[in-house]
Formats: sequence, C-alpha cells, structure tokens
Amino acid sequence: MSPSNSTITLYDTTLRDGAQGEGIHFSLADKLRIAQRLDAFGMHYIEGGWPGSNEKDIEFFREAMKLKFKHAKLAAFGSTRRAVGAGQMVTSSPPRLLGVELAAKDPQVRLLLDAETPVVTLVCKASALHVKEILRTTFAENLCMIRDTIAFLKEKDREVIFDGEHTFDGYVLDAEYTFHCYLAAAEAGASYLVMCDTNGGTLPAKVSSVTQELATYLKLNGYPDVKLGIHTHDDCGLGVANALAGIEAGALQIQGTVNGYGERTGNCNLVTSIANLQLKMGLRVLPDEKLAELRDLSLFVDEVANQRPSGRAPFVGSAAFAHKGGIHVNAVNKLAASYEHIEPALVGNHQRVLVGELAGRANIMLKARTLGLQLEEKSPEALAVLDKIKHLENEGYEFEAADASFELLVRKALGQYKPFFELVEYHVSIRKDNVLGRDTCEATIKITVDGKMVHEAAEGDGPVNALDAAVRAALIRFYPRLEQMKLVDYKVRIIDSTSGTAAKTRVFIESSDGDSTWATVGVSYDIIEASWLALRDSVDYLLARENKVHIDISEIVGESTKLL
Repeated sequence: MSPSNSTITLYDTTLRDGAQGEGIHFSLADKLRIAQRLDAFGMHYIEGGWPGSNEKDIEFFREAMKLKFKHAKLAAFGSTRRAVGAGQMVTSSPPRLLGVELAAKDPQVRLLLDAETPVVTLVCKASALHVKEILRTTFAENLCMIRDTIAFLKEKDREVIFDGEHTFDGYVLDAEYTFHCYLAAAEAGASYLVMCDTNGGTLPAKVSSVTQELATYLKLNGYPDVKLGIHTHDDCGLGVANALAGIEAGALQIQGTVNGYGERTGNCNLVTSIANLQLKMGLRVLPDEKLAELRDLSLFVDEVANQRPSGRAPFVGSAAFAHKGGIHVNAVNKLAASYEHIEPALVGNHQRVLVGELAGRANIMLKARTLGLQLEEKSPEALAVLDKIKHLENEGYEFEAADASFELLVRKALGQYKPFFELVEYHVSIRKDNVLGRDTCEATIKITVDGKMVHEAAEGDGPVNALDAAVRAALIRFYPRLEQMKLVDYKVRIIDSTSGTAAKTRVFIESSDGDSTWATVGVSYDIIEASWLALRDSVDYLLARENKVHIDISEIVGESTKLL
C-alpha cells in the first residue's frame, strides 16, 4: 500500500508537543505568530494546544478564532472522556446514548468544544498496559471511552483525529487489543487513525510492518478506505526515519514539529520530513515556492522560540551545503552535484565554501568570489592567502565563522587595503570596590588617524566593553558611521585547556550596523589582546565597506600590541 502524490497531509504540533521540549517557552503572542506563519507556509493542520491543561492555551484559542487561516485547519488537542465506575460502564451495544452523554458531561471534553476549532485531536490509550496500569480501568471501558468521545464530537460537527498512544509498544504486548482500539475509532468516525511511537523506541522496519498489518486488519473488518497517520518521537534518533517508513507503508498523515522540538529528545522534525517527502520520495505535499521557504520557516520558529539554529540541520542548516575539504571544493566548483544531493535553493538554502587548514586554492578563490573579490585560483595571491590561513589556523584561528576577518586577509593579499587608524597603545584596568559592591572597568587608548594622535578613555561593563567604548570615542569624530555599530555577540574559546591559564584564547565578535551583521576573530594568550584583534577587524571592516575604499593593512592579525 503506497500513498498517492496528492494525499499526504502535514500535521504540525509545534505549539503543543513542541512546547513540551526542554528550554522551549512560547508566550501567547509567540503562539499566535507561529500559527499564522505555519498557515502561510501551507501546513494542512496546526495543533494549537490542549485547552484543558492551562489558561494560556484557552486564551490562544479565543484569540485564534479572530484569525483567518487560508490553508490550515486549527486543531484542539485533548483526551477521551474519563473512565467511570464499574457499575456505570457502557460495555456493550445497549444504549449508545448513555455513552455519548458521559462524554458530553466531561469537563475536559466540553473545553475541546469551547475552543471552537474545526478539528479535535484525541489522545487515546492503545496499549493494554496503559489501560490497566495508568487508566486503571477495563479494556472494554477504554474502547467505550474512545467510541463515546469521538461520536459526541462528530455529533457537534468536529473532524476528529485519533492519536493512538503507545501504538507500537502496545502492539508488542497485545496486538489484538491495540487493533481493537483502532477499530473502535474507525467505527466512531475518526478521519485519521494515527499510530504513535510515543516512547520513540521503535525501529523503521517495525513501523512499516505494523502499519501494513493494521491497514489489512481494518480492511478485513469493513474499513478499506480508512486513513492512517504516523506520529513519532526521536529517542533513538529515528523520528524522521520512522515517520517516512510509516508513509511508505501507507500512512497518509505525518505529524511532527518544526525543527524537531518536543518531549525528551524531541519529535519527528517536520522540516526534514517535508524535504524528504517531496524531494526524495516524490510526494508533492507543498507547492515548489513554499518548499523554497523551508529554511526561512525553520529560522523563524527558532527565533521566536529563542533557540540557536542548528548549523548541522539537514537541508536547512548553515552547514548543510558547506564545503571545506580541498578535493570537495575543487569538484563542487566544476559540478555542484558532485558533493550536493539536491540544489540548495530548492529548500531556500545556499552553498557555502569554508576556508581552513584543510582548504585548497579553490576554497580561497570561491570564498573570495562570494565576497565580491576577484581572486584567481592559481594566482600567487591565492597561494599567499592559503598559506597565511593555514599558518593562522595552526596558531588557533578559525575563519569559517569570521567572514569579515577573511575578507580583510584577501584584500591585504590583493593590495587593496590601507588602514583607517593605527594603534599606538591601550590600557585596561579593573577596580573592585567591596564596600560599594561593584566593579569599575576603564580602558584608555591612543591611536593615530592621518598622523593625528588621539587619546581617549571610557568605562564599560567589562574590559572588552570598555575597550570598545574607548576606540569608538577616539574614532567617531572621524568616522560618524561608527555610531550605528554595535557588538551583538561575543564568544570566548580556550584553545588548549590542558595548558591551564597559559592557554591561548580565541575570541569571536559579531557586530551589526542595524542593516547587516559580520563576524571577526582574534587569537592570543591574552584574552584582552584577542578581543582587541577581533574588535579592530570589526571596525576596519565596517569602515572599509562603508567608505568603499581599498586599503592596505600592514598586519591584519597577529599584530603585537603594547600594554601599559
């Protein structure tokens, strides 16, 4: 049984299951923004949360009612009605009315109706172990809870999606009972019967075989056209693989989260799944122009969730199409497909060439061209830059994430750089006042600009901040553009921790002028000097770019500085 090209639906649970991940906290405004973005992207279903669990989700559905979704159906998530005492259990065919009334009176089920979503997704026990040990009710009662709740919601014109919790673990323990749970949901009219690998411990081959077996069972019991879905977790690193195995075996809905957020190690990553479905399996789930927004969607959700994007994320990560080895880069320069499994633009990404100790001249040439610099692969300048980079990386530098420092190196090799200022000396001091309970950091700096000596001092929250403030104060009268420059990130890495306090320090600085960002690097045994080298590159880069002047710096990195 294989899906057709147009029947796969995407079900996003970032706002509910994804929010259960460690370190993920969405405000009400965050949830509304993400829901709107998911709808614009073309997601078919968006699960907004569990209105029976907290006030924020209740408020989310109130606000979501005011929005107009163009593509997606909004779903509220909840559970079946509660189990009742043995004397009240509806265990056979008599009065179906009684069972529906029990569902109608359940407070949590009423909240699902109050959410006024067109879709309700029910989590239901599909494992005999959980019915016995967690619900602590009878097998028959659990089946009635499934039928009653779905039937009641269907009477209220809701589309109902059945999420069978612990499907695969339940199958191993008691396959017959697990399948009975799915049959009960089919009988009650659920639109999708979703198999959940709740603990994330199943292997793809088992997902595939159970999916096929369940489809056959339902067909033999009068439901040949039932639609199955798949919901997986990533505890074994197989969330995406298991979801795709379910689709290959006949499931027609894939549930997951953007960037794989979720409980424990996370859920099936919908970003990766979408790219694989469309580009590898030939299942068209989105228009091509929407697929090209995949990376932007991933970055948007990371930004709203205040998460650092994973550079190694398949398809959309910054490293997904990054090439570093000289042999690889040489081949990619001739034929991109030689080391790229798809065209990066299909998912909104782009090729990157990295420079480092493993680089060849092709790396240097291609990287320079991406920065708008003409550098011939076999030129003496390319060889000089390559030798310089390999030497500096041996000293502890890294240029993969420091494009601005790399550009300065290339411009120096091409004779296209001259300094905007020269350092004479700087001094940084820290005074600790235990009486007032505060530290005072001060930096003084002497520089020359066009032969004029400038001496300035400034205080800051730390030594690097004070040094940054001092150099700005010295230069801003000559270069007012520096008013817009800000340091937005500062990272320190100890290169050889076994050397203790004598270890070299690598400093990365990311700067911005409000329109763009750039990164620079500095290395020294002295953390202040390493910071100064990165800071100097940052200032030089902005001034060179802003003035569009080709300048020649006597030494970009490794310049010794005099400490007072």
